[in-house]
Amino acid sequence: MAVDHTTRDGVAAVTLLHTPESRALRHAFIAERAASEIPDVPADTPVRAIRRIAVIGAGTMGGGIAMNFVNAGLPVTLVETKQDALDRGLATIRKNYEASVKKGKLSVEALEARLALITPTLSYDGVVDADLVIEAVFEELSVKEQVFRRIDAIAKPGAILASNTSTLDLNRIAAFTKRPGDVVGMHFFSPANVMKLLEVVRGKDTSKDVLATVMQVAKTIGKTAVVSGVCDGFIGNRMIEQYFKQALFMLEEGALPAQVDRAIEQFGFAMGPFRMSDLAGNDISWAIRKRRYAEQPGLHYPRIADRICEAGRFGQKTGAGWYDYEPGERTARPSATVAAMILAYSQELGCARRAIGDEEIVERLVYSLVNEGAQILAEGIASKASDIDMVYLSGYGFPLWRGGPMLHADEVGLDNVERAIARYAAQANGDAWHVAPLLAELAKSGRGFND
Repeated sequence: MAVDHTTRDGVAAVTLLHTPESRALRHAFIAERAASEIPDVPADTPVRAIRRIAVIGAGTMGGGIAMNFVNAGLPVTLVETKQDALDRGLATIRKNYEASVKKGKLSVEALEARLALITPTLSYDGVVDADLVIEAVFEELSVKEQVFRRIDAIAKPGAILASNTSTLDLNRIAAFTKRPGDVVGMHFFSPANVMKLLEVVRGKDTSKDVLATVMQVAKTIGKTAVVSGVCDGFIGNRMIEQYFKQALFMLEEGALPAQVDRAIEQFGFAMGPFRMSDLAGNDISWAIRKRRYAEQPGLHYPRIADRICEAGRFGQKTGAGWYDYEPGERTARPSATVAAMILAYSQELGCARRAIGDEEIVERLVYSLVNEGAQILAEGIASKASDIDMVYLSGYGFPLWRGGPMLHADEVGLDNVERAIARYAAQANGDAWHVAPLLAELAKSGRGFND
């Protein structure tokens, strides 16, 4: 008897179409395009001409940001205050391009053409002719203030003044200038010349044409741009704060870094929280935590990460972090020193350690993202759930085939998410859990974030 392959293949196609993975991939496709749609900014909003860019700071972020623009054929003035810092920045940029040449992705001629588009300088006078000025200096408000007061004084009328801040209050930064309508956040993710995500932070005074212009610029340099309102950490880092906090609590309660990383990587994340922190540099999050401790003295936060930093274990760059690293290698090796520090810390707290299963690890990490995402939606920091998913798919290694944290929660069922959170709230460190009202409301009505 002949087999009707057309019918069989058609049935298979329909079956696949209705799988969670198919829904997730379609959701991601639509979400990426929807991210450029800003509810109160019409598609025909006039945009400003961006022909020349100035980047303040030639460090890892500043150099990576500059590369995005020269890759698109746009000239960049790279501003530093010290010659050695400027030389290091230029050397790093050249090294990055040379790596692309060795891989056959770039010709030597193209390398030299791109480097020729960069004008290095120790003078802020390089900002005068720029249409877009991007600050990429140390993440401290007083430092940002000095930079913005200087560029405000000399940048031409109509220039867009952007901050690469990852956590600080953009409204306060804008207030350092006499033109807050021209100030916007452009939060690139490290390495800035590689990562697709660009969080565009909209201050209370940011003008609509500035927002429209920056969204267009993002497309020019090949970024996926998502608009965020102003809050501590914006969308991505505000959520990852809760995620990392849960990871640290689980170290207190009985887990070790390798187990936590392995569980979430098996779920589909590109990298677990501790490998990610070692890659980014543990001292970066430590600086943010110290600011928060000063602002919120009663903050309940696990301090084992501080102990790691106090021991000088900043991650791959120091050869030791949550893991140990061999010289010249990036392989994360479980550290007996860190394990001993964690066990001693639990004992110091009087916390009886217990076996923590992979399912609990995954739920606590992912649902912490979902719960904070629900609060972000309720506050209007993100205009739609798919924007949050896009941030995590393009900037934080959330598995594409799960569609992002908010869609994943919809697939699981928000009632199930709420019950799981209630269960973890009854355990040790349960006071860190507070079910977001929007999550509870949607769960009760049987709806999802993306309905």
